[in-house]
Amino acid sequence: MVFKISEKARAFVERVTAFRDQYIYPNERLFAEQVASGSTRWKPVPILEELRREAKAQGLWNLFMEDERYGPGLSNLDYAPIAEVTGCNEWAPEVFNCNPPDSGNMGILAAHATDEQKKRWLEPLLQGEIRSCFAMTERKVASSDATNISTSAKIAGNDWVINGEKIFISGPGSPACKLAIVMCRSEAATDRKKQHSIILMPLDTPGITINRHMTVLGFDYAPRGHSELTFDDVRVPLGDTLLGPGTGFEIVQGRLGPGRVHHAMRCVGAAERALELMCRRGTSRTAFGKRLVALGGNSDLIAKSRIEINMVRSLVLKTAYLLDTAGAAAARSDVSQVKVAAPEMACRVVDRAIQMHGAIGLSQDTALAALYARLRTLRIADGPDEVHLRVIARDELGKYSDKSAS
Repeated sequence: MVFKISEKARAFVERVTAFRDQYIYPNERLFAEQVASGSTRWKPVPILEELRREAKAQGLWNLFMEDERYGPGLSNLDYAPIAEVTGCNEWAPEVFNCNPPDSGNMGILAAHATDEQKKRWLEPLLQGEIRSCFAMTERKVASSDATNISTSAKIAGNDWVINGEKIFISGPGSPACKLAIVMCRSEAATDRKKQHSIILMPLDTPGITINRHMTVLGFDYAPRGHSELTFDDVRVPLGDTLLGPGTGFEIVQGRLGPGRVHHAMRCVGAAERALELMCRRGTSRTAFGKRLVALGGNSDLIAKSRIEINMVRSLVLKTAYLLDTAGAAAARSDVSQVKVAAPEMACRVVDRAIQMHGAIGLSQDTALAALYARLRTLRIADGPDEVHLRVIARDELGKYSDKSAS
């Protein structure tokens, strides 16, 4: 089956591709140099801010938002190839205000926030005036099971009082990050899926501390990064609850579906870039009197990479189509499938490209090391592979549960 995107989406893909090739690729080294500068490392990156202004002026903004009140109204299937184009490096999605975790945060605010909450937080996020983080993962519990989250939120008068610790939270390192969307245990309900609430907190609220910035395979991803946060008797009004007390699990599940498809398609884009670099390296370098592609089965690795990329792309497009036409519940197994398959595939392709480049592939002189670190992270972020494999197997076995006696 061929999955066709709309003509409007096709036009956006072409424009984003042209923007990437004209603006992002030529500025990659400048971006790295500006981030590496001691005076600007945890400050706004001038070239990134310049590119964001240019992308916004060209109407290449908030492309992931399905709701036409907030974006161009593209479906998941329409947006998928755009996400692929922006998978070329870590910061390309941010150029178009389509970067996680802000994209997922804007999605749940658009779906569940009150008018006052939208005015305070969603509007400036849509304009790119502020950044946000989503604080869920914790050190002391297995956070792959969202019902384990233990950061406590207790009612004191008209306020919540929050205590706990979060780790590997994406975004607080940015000086533009003003909002923490925090999952807390707030209820004593018998149903474990009704025990949590999502609370909106200004990041500068007294009692919130950024303890340190975490590294991912040696990368700190300044100026945004991944951080460890503590909440020490943090008081916020009860009115800053998203949707309502006890709805945290529901919100989290709704947030992750489309976001996982976006991640998967960016993995496809990362793998495409790695394959291109591998081909260019293999055809331009000579060893033992032969081009690299003629040595050690390297041409077979290139062929396998093409096959694997195309297979995963088709699976992701199918999943995006299912989300659009059948809904998140019907697409649950497929979403889990792409969440496992895409980063696994992309890691293999990038690993082959690194090997083809030799030592230089491990360094900052190519995009490969950073690509690999990001892709390897995705096998854990938004649910580790094992959780998704469990979902897939359960769905598959369910097809035969009524036939077990035959």
